[in-house]
Amino acid sequence: MAQRSVSIEDIARAAGVSHSTVSRALRNSSLISPDVRTRIQHLAGEMGYTPNALAQSLQTHRSHTFGLVVTSIADPFFTDVVRGVEEMARPAGFSVFLSASYNDPAQEVDVIETFHRRRVDGILVASGRISSNYEEHLSRVKVPTVLLNNEARGDGRRLHWVRVDDDLGAQLATDHLLQLGHRAIGYLGVANRPRSNEQRHAGYRAALAAARVAAPDAWVAIPDGAGGEDAQDGPAADLAAGQRLLPQLLAAGVTAVFCFNDMVAVGALLACRARALAVPRDLSIVGYDDIEVARYVTPPLTTVAQPRLRLGNLATQVLLDLLAERPVQNHVLPPALAIRESTAPPCASVLPARPIGD
Repeated sequence: MAQRSVSIEDIARAAGVSHSTVSRALRNSSLISPDVRTRIQHLAGEMGYTPNALAQSLQTHRSHTFGLVVTSIADPFFTDVVRGVEEMARPAGFSVFLSASYNDPAQEVDVIETFHRRRVDGILVASGRISSNYEEHLSRVKVPTVLLNNEARGDGRRLHWVRVDDDLGAQLATDHLLQLGHRAIGYLGVANRPRSNEQRHAGYRAALAAARVAAPDAWVAIPDGAGGEDAQDGPAADLAAGQRLLPQLLAAGVTAVFCFNDMVAVGALLACRARALAVPRDLSIVGYDDIEVARYVTPPLTTVAQPRLRLGNLATQVLLDLLAERPVQNHVLPPALAIRESTAPPCASVLPARPIGD
């Protein structure tokens, strides 16, 4: 038989006081003297009393919980993001429920509906896909919601967000390769995170155009996402895409590659190793995210560092401000370039691409 949990009534009988006195003492009410409060709280601890969170939420209309939706719990990008969320939530008295959507909008909606039914006080959503219908659904959820590393396509008054400037990050990566002397620079993207892929591809194109370098379509390799292997999600799929697609860019004559993220870049490194190509002597590679593995692959990966901890911190602060009815604003954070050993000037035998207008 399961042991019955200790109730406020049990503590009241043991202390010889009323139920209301115990209740107030456990809430640190100033209506109860400090000595009585200390005695009752000590007794409650000795008896193994655990507050009933459901009962408390019915009284306060707060569950003191947040729901956090990520695309994949296996994605190393989210490790520091989740830590950043919890660093802000816990001191404020909130617990965090974590769930993964695996980049499936329908599953994401189901998770958010479940959080809503469980009466979470706020929701944080890290989604790779934000369609107008999905955004409309999120805006109808009667729970404060903040998008992580994404943004609403509407006016931003119903949904709030904190994201990193993907366009700027891509320009930093491409400019670094240009400054090393590369002109034939490829982009290796993904299909299952369309918004961020679109912005990183755009930043790459903008940097090449500013340097007056014409980029043929053959320099860009993005899965079609029609199904099968390209429709999968997660680090393993990104790594496989890098291995599978790099040969297309090598055939196009690129001397350097900017990759959508670090796992795609690791896949490109493996593809180079399989072809006995030395990085960065034969090909320079730049990743994106600066996940932990980027420091430990061979060679250590030059990459665009996203402020992941800050991303989680700030998104949670926005959520806390919404709950407190304080003024809030959306945030776009700047990335930074982490230069390591996977990039170098091109070999002298490689001819540069023709500049625009020549």
